[in-house]
Formats: sequence, structure tokens, C-alpha cells
Amino acid sequence: MVRIKLKGIKKTFGEVAAVDNVSLDIQNGELFTLLGPSGCGKTTLLRIIAGFYRPDAGRVYFDDKDITRLPPFKRDTGMVFQNYAIWPHMRVFDNVAFGLRVRKVPPAKMKERVSEVLDMVRLAGFEDRTPFQLSGGQQQRVALARALVINPSVLLLDEPLSNLDAKLRLEMRHEMIGIQKRFGTTTVYVTHDQQEALSISDRIAVMELGHVRQIDAPREIYESPQNLFVADFIGSCTFLAGTLVRADGHGVVVRTSWGLEVQGHCPRTDCKFAKGDEVFCAIRPEDFRVRPPSEPYNEIPSKVASVVFTGRYNDVRADIGGTHRVQAEVDASAVLKIGDALKLYVRHNDVIILPGRGDPFADRVRQLLTGGAAAD
Repeated sequence: MVRIKLKGIKKTFGEVAAVDNVSLDIQNGELFTLLGPSGCGKTTLLRIIAGFYRPDAGRVYFDDKDITRLPPFKRDTGMVFQNYAIWPHMRVFDNVAFGLRVRKVPPAKMKERVSEVLDMVRLAGFEDRTPFQLSGGQQQRVALARALVINPSVLLLDEPLSNLDAKLRLEMRHEMIGIQKRFGTTTVYVTHDQQEALSISDRIAVMELGHVRQIDAPREIYESPQNLFVADFIGSCTFLAGTLVRADGHGVVVRTSWGLEVQGHCPRTDCKFAKGDEVFCAIRPEDFRVRPPSEPYNEIPSKVASVVFTGRYNDVRADIGGTHRVQAEVDASAVLKIGDALKLYVRHNDVIILPGRGDPFADRVRQLLTGGAAAD
């Protein structure tokens, strides 16, 4: 296991800054996820750690050793690619043993090590099968076994579950967690899937346009986003725009454009509000209720625009203030029809209030609100 440190990493392709001054500190044995939309720089950063790309600026360290200019085959990393990259003409055993053969491991030790790893990924007895005889999930585990069999100091995973169907992807998340914890290998995982990142990671770096917007544990990322991009990108979210009425020890109060006062909190420790500042309220769908809670709450009058029964809850879109639409997950037992007047309640503690000034994503939120759509 090693600790990975990135200091001031920059990488451009032509005029595009794929990674722009990124610094990370990934701990020994940690499952660390780089999360973001396509083109945010996460795969570029992974390839810099692997040694496939050399940064234009900045340094890469494994523990205290500077490996910035070290070639990939000397970095002691194992990598699983998005398309698995297993050899179709080789048996499972030969695919997994490839790295050991390159290292000239004796045959007896090689067989022992391959059998051990295949057992850990639940492929014991599959040694003589070809990739064409395997399911997608089994092929993914062969690729993972091939990366792990060399006992790497660092495991790099580039969207390894993206080619699987939804049910198998969910199963493989649990497999991935179990395997990574058993091996204890420092792991860097790349994905654009928010649920995947939240479910498997020790910590997450949320990336946008080459920048890291927040690094935190999954629960903190979801419950305490530090900016508008993270609030919008992680899960579903309704935004309400307004101006600051007051911010004190009792919370933050916002007045919306149609006069509704909403109280909430800012999760950032550096929030410095002034009366009249533009701010945005972010509310998760599951935090809306149709009955008043016991804790202090906001009451939001609305009108039902659509209702979709999902089994576990009703997915409701409701119009408020004449121009805004919210997404709410309400009790499946509630009988609602389009056009019904509906009072929605949300606890003060469940309203996240973030400043608009200086946030590069604020223009995007304004566009969403102008179009009358929730940012979901």
C-alpha cells in the first residue's frame, strides 16, 4: 500500500486544459473516487497517476518518492480499463497469469497465486474458459483478477462497471468493495455515476472542467455540498433563487422572487453573507414532506403538475410561485391528482443555502430556473 500525492498537476491538449492545478492526497489503503461528468478530466488524471500521460506541470508522489517521470511499468500499479482489455484468444488462467509471466514467476508459484486470486473474485473453476464463455460480470472480474494478481501497490479502475447492465452493476459494487478491502490496496476509481461513487468510496473528489470542486466522504458530499455544481451534480436537487434577509446563529433566511421566506443553513465554514446578496436554496426531493415535521420547518404552497407512482414513493413535480417547479418524493400512500393544491414542508436543517456571487455554476442554475425546470 502507498500514499499517493499529486501537487499542482496540469495537463493540456491543444488549448483545452484537461486538468488545471489539481492537488490530491490519497491515503494508504483508501478507495478514492474521481467523480464527474464526461470531459471533466478524471480519466486524464488517472492516466497521469498510471504514467500513461506526463503532466505539463506538477509532481506525482508514491509515498515520498517522486515518480512523475517514471515509466508505467516501473510504478507497481494494476489497472482495469473500461473495456476490460482481456485477450480473447487466451484462457482465463492465461489472462490472469500474464503479469506474473512477464515477471518470470516460477510456474508452481504462478499457479498458486492465480488460483488464490480467482477464488477471491469468485471465479474458481473458470481457469480453462475463454472470454467468449463468460458473462459481462465474469469478464470484469477476470480483468480485476489480472490487475490484482501482481499484488500492486496501487490499483487504478477506469469506469470498470459502465458496460454492465443495471442489476449486475449494483451487484458488482458490493463485490468491488469486498475485494478492495480484502486486498487493502490503495485504489483510485474513476466514474461518472454518482450512486456508484457514493456507495463504494471512502472519499470522493468531484471534478468539473479540470478542477476539483470538493473532496469529502460520500455522506458529506451529498449532505453538505460546498458549491452549486456539487449540489446539482450529486443526486437530484431543486433550486430556489432569492436574496438574503439575514444570516445569524439561528440560520440563514432567504426571500424568493415571489416573496416566500425560506430558512436553511450554509454548509460552508467560509460563508460570508451580506443582506441583499443573491443566494440559492438547494433541497433534495426526499426532504419534502406532505405533513408538518416535529422540527422547525418551512411551509411551501404548491400545485401538483405531475405524479408518478414508483412503488416506494410518489415522484411529484409541483409548481410554486408561478414560475418554479420542485421535485418531491412523497409518501406512496398520498392520493394526489394533477392540479391539486399541495402544501409541502421541509425542515430548516434540510435546506442548503449557497452563495451565487463568485460561483461559476450560478449562470447555469439561473438558466434552469428561467426555463421553469428543476435542476435534476
